[in-house]
Amino acid sequence: MAETGDAHCVAVAEDNLDAFNLFSKRKNPSNAESKRAEETDSLPISKASACNPYHYKMDYPHMGLCLIINNKNFDSSTKMSTRNGTDLDAAFAMKTFSELGYTLKMATDQTVKQMKSLMLSVSQEDHSKSASFVCVLLSHGEEGLIYGTDGFEMLENLTKPFKGHRCRSLVGKPKLFFIQACRGSELDEGIGIQTDSVEEQTSERIPVEADFLYAYSTAPGYYSWRNTQNGSWFMQALCELLHRFKGELELMQIMTRVNHKVAMHFESSSNLPGFTGKKQIPCIVSMLTKDLYFPK
Repeated sequence: MAETGDAHCVAVAEDNLDAFNLFSKRKNPSNAESKRAEETDSLPISKASACNPYHYKMDYPHMGLCLIINNKNFDSSTKMSTRNGTDLDAAFAMKTFSELGYTLKMATDQTVKQMKSLMLSVSQEDHSKSASFVCVLLSHGEEGLIYGTDGFEMLENLTKPFKGHRCRSLVGKPKLFFIQACRGSELDEGIGIQTDSVEEQTSERIPVEADFLYAYSTAPGYYSWRNTQNGSWFMQALCELLHRFKGELELMQIMTRVNHKVAMHFESSSNLPGFTGKKQIPCIVSMLTKDLYFPK
């Protein structure tokens, strides 16, 4: 299947790669609590989420901040190519998360030091009136690493400031990281197939790693594809399906559809020998503790 379903588009647009060149105490919920959760299943999403202990509370004054870091141009010392098409990804993300109610903060061509400083600064803001936090990272990468314009940094070091013991105003709230970057140099050949309120919490303490979601554009060890004219496969699918299913499906259901879209509807077309006809599958790592429904 052609990448975009448009043979003309595939013929003129090249797919590039985002990579370096070649124990808390537990209590069982009470019967009353379980019954209350079941009773909310028939309510509209917005009302159900406000009172269901298994839904994230989203009726805060603000949806939250969406931080977008878009790295396109890199110092020659890194031997990294220009990420043509990434500006489309950034524009898709801005439009999508703005429509979901997020306040946007955009940063382009950030050095490692600037990325770390920006993430720390944002984590130190007061998020007490926000329902969540979103970060979109668009850059070159390798497994566990994200590149700034002058080098690389471990992803863990960039997200560390948002952990529960460091960012108190986001404790118990979803922190979503969408990462468009390579995670290695393997190519997927493909294979043929036949046609929230504190009172409601059930734990006295929660893990500092809780309530994070890392949505990677590709599986560990693999390249991640980005079309020079249409943007990356992952961001195209993510933004399209978040827009289509907001207020209807839970986030993990949407992400499963993103996986399906990327896996089934895209295939690489490249000028590089041996790089045509390749596939990709996103990878979702979730530490979310509740269902997340975006308001319609």
